[in-house]
Amino acid sequence: MCPGGACLGTISTRRALPRVRSKCLSSIDFMGQLQAAVKQAELLLFCSSLWPESLGIVIGIVYLVIAIVFQHFNFTSDSNWLVEYNAALASICFMLLLGFVDDVLDIPWRIKLVLPSFAALPLLMAYAGHTTIIIPKPLIPYVGVAVLDLGWIYKLYMGLLAVFCTNAINIHAGLNGLEVGQTVVISAAILIHNLMQIGASGDPEFQQAHAFSIYLVQPLLTTSLALLSFNWYPSSVFVGDTYTYFAGMAMAVVGILGHFSETLLLFFLPQVLNFLYSCPQLFKIIPCPRHRLPRFDPQTGLLTGTKDGTLVNLFLRLFGRCTEKSLCIRLLVFQALSCVLCFWLRYVLAGWYK
Repeated sequence: MCPGGACLGTISTRRALPRVRSKCLSSIDFMGQLQAAVKQAELLLFCSSLWPESLGIVIGIVYLVIAIVFQHFNFTSDSNWLVEYNAALASICFMLLLGFVDDVLDIPWRIKLVLPSFAALPLLMAYAGHTTIIIPKPLIPYVGVAVLDLGWIYKLYMGLLAVFCTNAINIHAGLNGLEVGQTVVISAAILIHNLMQIGASGDPEFQQAHAFSIYLVQPLLTTSLALLSFNWYPSSVFVGDTYTYFAGMAMAVVGILGHFSETLLLFFLPQVLNFLYSCPQLFKIIPCPRHRLPRFDPQTGLLTGTKDGTLVNLFLRLFGRCTEKSLCIRLLVFQALSCVLCFWLRYVLAGWYK
């Protein structure tokens, strides 16, 4: 995707968000929102200004329009990649819709976990790439082959990856700017990784797979950057589950079709740790409240970690109380360091692991 198209996404998002926000505010009943916020404990701090939710729908629409129009400039009607490209957009669009439904209907967690499975179906059915994996060199003597064809198990793995990425962004949340910030960091890492792989390889098919990934991740990065300027503390908009589902599915699709799912999971290291730490509550081994947010002290303006199993609360318990903005910055720095670690591991293990 040309930089001009990506920049158009940034400009469109920055122009559309204030207009949609004003429309939302004009139709919100003040007392109704206040009562809902207090009853559901969804806000760490209630400000005098109202914060409309679900504005991730704006970013999703801008992203899809740019990605669809881009086809006209890059793909021909007989392109081998066109079917998978449209299937990827269908999965992203499907997840955007399901995220918006979740914001409206407040779907239970047990249902949320399986929603991405349905959204990933267009991609899985249209996928025509390889279903093989390269066995790590230290394991080849034990497996007996260097390349193993997994068949339908590979597609099952792709579906599970989509489920994980989508929900991972959704549960690592609760702070102004955290959901969008982690998406920006991971998307930037994915873009850098694709550029490095294209430059290091002379295989046209390999280069095309990473170029394909760039086509989808570039508008995600630019539209998310525009959204972050509105969602950063103190936020003027809420992105809702609409954005977290959309962003998670977009990055899952990018990793699947770019054939670097292992690297993608390393970029998602904080989300993996947050998921593992959350498992006892997510699977009802111990009680799980509807919202696992830290406690806010209105006297000091600081957050205190609770015993709920989230990385947000763990950081507060390990490093002490702090403001919401400071906590978000710490978590995003950890996200960036995890991506740097991924690049370092790929460099160190190159030639030995695979």
